[in-house]
Amino acid sequence: MKNLTDLEKKINSELATKINDSKIFHNQLYLTIDDEDLLDVVTFLKTNNNTKFRQLIDITAVDYPEKQQRFKMVYLFLSHQFNQRIILSFFINENELVSSLIKIFPSANWMEREVFDMYGIKFKDHPDLRRILTDYEFEGFPLRKDFPLTGHKETRYSEEEKKVIYEPVKLEQNYRNFDYESPWEGTKYINKQTKKNNDEKI
Repeated sequence: MKNLTDLEKKINSELATKINDSKIFHNQLYLTIDDEDLLDVVTFLKTNNNTKFRQLIDITAVDYPEKQQRFKMVYLFLSHQFNQRIILSFFINENELVSSLIKIFPSANWMEREVFDMYGIKFKDHPDLRRILTDYEFEGFPLRKDFPLTGHKETRYSEEEKKVIYEPVKLEQNYRNFDYESPWEGTKYINKQTKKNNDEKI
């Protein structure tokens, strides 16, 4: 459909029991669903001739540690034919399994692995759910709000052992003293030269 308003009405009429909320914002359609309806809704968006959202742009999540349903899953879809975008979302509990989209969108493979690696969210029926951005022995999930800023461990190559080793993070003292002056202001001699050049032009 060429019009987002018509698209919203079409989706709500066809999937009346599966759409909790819908709105148009920044020329994009936002849909809120329940996690158990994910496969049905995505299949409809991809295969229906009035929608044709045949490209999965991205899968990500948002962490709300203070909420009972901690994670918000977010899916971005694109219809090349109609030049429209849909953002699909729903909330899940911390240890809840999410249905994998690989059978509908094979490209979801790496995207779901990234979400697992960064947030610890697991996907049901994923064929190869391993870390993809961090090392296999990495501890924790970096994009969770409770992940420490300095991490748990750091890696380095040991000349003595001739291999990569893991050890607790140690911040050297010189990295604890921060210079809060803006680097964009430049050093004094550059400022003086710039001012002199500007005066000469006048």
